[in-house]
Amino acid sequence: MNENLFASFITPTIMGIPVVILIILIPTIFFPSSPRLINNRLMSLQQWLIQLVLKQLMTMHNIKGRTWSLMLISLILFIGSTNLLGLLPHSFTPTTQLSMNLGMAIPLWAATVIMGFRHKTKKSLAHFLPQGTPILLIPMLVIIETISLFIQPMALAVRLTANITAGHLLMHLIGGATMVLTSISPTTSSITFTILILLTILEFAVALIQAYVFTLLVSLYLHDNA
Repeated sequence: MNENLFASFITPTIMGIPVVILIILIPTIFFPSSPRLINNRLMSLQQWLIQLVLKQLMTMHNIKGRTWSLMLISLILFIGSTNLLGLLPHSFTPTTQLSMNLGMAIPLWAATVIMGFRHKTKKSLAHFLPQGTPILLIPMLVIIETISLFIQPMALAVRLTANITAGHLLMHLIGGATMVLTSISPTTSSITFTILILLTILEFAVALIQAYVFTLLVSLYLHDNA
């Protein structure tokens, strides 16, 4: 067990050079493209899942919004596979880094907002001032709506970072407690080990759910502006 609780969140380096880019590229290995006319069962299952998720995300969009389908499905596959990769022993999870999550959230959010101001200028500006607002409250509401707009990418990034980091820390603590209790109380150790297994299963679900939530919120921002 690492002496430092946060050691697993430090960006790994080789000879002083960060290798986070190589780690980010690893999930692409799990989604190969088959040159065959008839795919095997694994490829067919992969394509069926992708089409199912894409259908759920694109149902509410118009033709202009559906041009983002490749971007959104690539985003959910990347985040989901990266989260799952971090559950392996002695591995690094890039999505525990707030800087990386902000790097994904800010450009996508900015693209949807710019698209809204470009194609639906009046509707986008109307969000800052709801209809029927008293005159005295207009300045305050404009400030509040502006702040809430700029908080959106921060909320996206912080939500993903906090959920993945909290799960990893909890697994780290329970795993360390299980190792310590092995020599002290085998009965208690078996109980904590069972809890660790259940928590690991839960983290698998959280890894996929957080990828879906992140992509779904980006899709909703796109729906509001496209």
